Amino acid sequence: MHPTEPTQYVIVGAGSAGCALAYRLTEAGRTVTLIEYGGSDMGVYIQMPGALSYPMNMPRYDWGFSSQPEPHLGGRRLVTPRGKVLGGSSSINGMVFVRGNPKDFQHWADSGATGWDYAGVLPYFKRMETWHGDPTGAQTSLWRGTDGPLHVTRGKRKNPLFNTFIQAGQQAGWPRNDDYNGERQEGFGPMEATIWKGRRWSAANAYLRPARKSGRLTLVRGLARRILFRGKQAYGVEVETKSGNLNVEAGREVILSASSINTPKLLMLSGIGPADHLRQHGIAPLVDRPGVGANLQDHLEVYMQYKSLKPVTLYTYYNLLGKSRVGLEWLLQKTGLGASNQFESCGFIRSSDAVDYPDIQYHFLPLAVRYDGKAAAQGHGFQAHVGPMRSKSRGTVRLASDDPAAAPEIRFNYMSHEDDWAEFRACVRHTRRIFDAPAFRDYRGDEIQPGDAVQSDEQIDAFIREHAESAYHPCGTARMGAADDPQAVVDPELRVIGVEGLRVADSSIFPRITNGNLNAPSIMTGEKAADHVLGRQMLRENPA
Repeated sequence: MHPTEPTQYVIVGAGSAGCALAYRLTEAGRTVTLIEYGGSDMGVYIQMPGALSYPMNMPRYDWGFSSQPEPHLGGRRLVTPRGKVLGGSSSINGMVFVRGNPKDFQHWADSGATGWDYAGVLPYFKRMETWHGDPTGAQTSLWRGTDGPLHVTRGKRKNPLFNTFIQAGQQAGWPRNDDYNGERQEGFGPMEATIWKGRRWSAANAYLRPARKSGRLTLVRGLARRILFRGKQAYGVEVETKSGNLNVEAGREVILSASSINTPKLLMLSGIGPADHLRQHGIAPLVDRPGVGANLQDHLEVYMQYKSLKPVTLYTYYNLLGKSRVGLEWLLQKTGLGASNQFESCGFIRSSDAVDYPDIQYHFLPLAVRYDGKAAAQGHGFQAHVGPMRSKSRGTVRLASDDPAAAPEIRFNYMSHEDDWAEFRACVRHTRRIFDAPAFRDYRGDEIQPGDAVQSDEQIDAFIREHAESAYHPCGTARMGAADDPQAVVDPELRVIGVEGLRVADSSIFPRITNGNLNAPSIMTGEKAADHVLGRQMLRENPA
């Protein structure tokens, strides 16, 4: 096939960052070709927030990745869902909206990501959002945005258990916090979500649809096989489409927004990565960058589950008739339980007083069930998802072969640092304090999981080894840092070090994982990347 006529920018991946970047570039009058392997996001399981457990388990929408056997988790392989659909993982995630802690971004800046401190990212968090405040309180805040494409809302917390969890956190000794995305993160309060008018407000809904309406965006459906170079100048992407291979050329730059799994894979297939590893797969190294595919991080969590003494949980609807009623109401009116992700209250706490900012996150759910929806406890129950936020364990993404269609080898190396175990034990014990609080006296029955018999360090460790699950927050595999840092992959303007005309804009660039769910900082990365690409003066806002 003949190469396409060059547009100014080629973006690989219509996910959280890619959609935001495409929108801002087209808004500025630039032409963009966006390459995406996945299909339409308009299915009901994606658009209905209450159906969130379905799309991440559907081969139609998910790449189907899983880790190599994890040696510190009993050799288990953990699933690693990544969105294979317009909107990327923002179309299959839990819709939870967490910016991260200001000190996360200070750490980024201290690690060589100059300009990515909190003063450098806050304006982009504000630019991207329309914050709808608390239905019962404040509608404006100096810390929040009012006219961005991404709607951020809160559930109505009609179920009494949501506010009971917040109250219990206070009784257990932590503060109430009515906006963890505002002035401070620590405490218990309402959880925020990318849900608008009862629908999942993904990056596809918020950014991609307006970008396509501009007439300056071309969407190419296909598998990106490799980046095309003349010498060390990137000039396009080779794409495998249904009708054959196609060279999609960029007049100015190629930008990878293909996820923390597929971005390092594509860099390595293109000759950018650890030279010895590339040679093992018959790939001639263009640039020896050992940091490509290294520094892989994630959040692990366990589900602490309890029986409910009162029939107030979602178990009432966890049957065919109940699910049908919920689905019908959502289809007809976009209201009811289907219009919520059911994560409506949360907490951020410190594992000990020696820690200077929160390192444990809670998602509360008024149902005792696995995240994938495959197994619910028999009868009424509720649970908290809890896990440490800043694990010191690091893993890798590596090529399994030189075949672009082959899944890469993912090794998270979970729980490989001894501090992870101490932090996780703290998670279990703090959670028991919360559910022992007076607020839960009328609701809390027996502990389903891990169970009252699990008390010693060794027993808790065995529970974690057998039951810890990924929170699906992989990142860090093309780390941002100073241009002379041998482990960095991109510089603070997101340019791939050692070549020209190529950038990365997705969660791959995170030097260290942020405190909370990764969708918000991923979209922020796309927003900030746009100003770097456009050569604009970077926004800064000192919140002090």
